[in-house]
Amino acid sequence: MGEAMSPYHRPMATTWWLTNRAYFLFMVRELTSVFIAAYLILFLLMLYKLAMGREAYEAYLHFLASPGMVVVHVVMLAAALFHTVTWFNLTPMAMRVRFGERSVPPLIVVGGTYAAWIAASIAMTSIVLWWK
Repeated sequence: MGEAMSPYHRPMATTWWLTNRAYFLFMVRELTSVFIAAYLILFLLMLYKLAMGREAYEAYLHFLASPGMVVVHVVMLAAALFHTVTWFNLTPMAMRVRFGERSVPPLIVVGGTYAAWIAASIAMTSIVLWWK
C-alpha cells in the first residue's frame, strides 16, 4: 500500500547534505561521534582486561600497539580534534553570554573555551607526569 503524500512531508534526496558546505561539515562533525564512541569501547575493553589480570591487560596493550591500531588511534584523535574545534567555534551561536545588559563578543567566548581546553590539558598532563 502506498502512503499518501502529506503536505507536511516533502521528498528529499539522501544526498541533501552534499549540496551545501555547511551541511557537509555538520554531517562530518556528527560522524566524528562514531569514532569517539569506538574509542570509548576500546577504553572500556582495556578496563575489562585490567580487571582480568596482568596477562590479559598486557596482551591487550600489545594489541593496541600494533600498527593497525596505531592508525586507528590517529584517525580517532583527528576525529576528536575536528569535533572539538568545530564545536568550540560554534559555541557563541549555541550560547549567548550576557554581562549585564551587553553580550560578550563571540571572539571572547571562543577564546574562553580554547583557554579552558588548554588549561585542562596542562592540568591533566601535570597530573600524569606527577603520578609517574
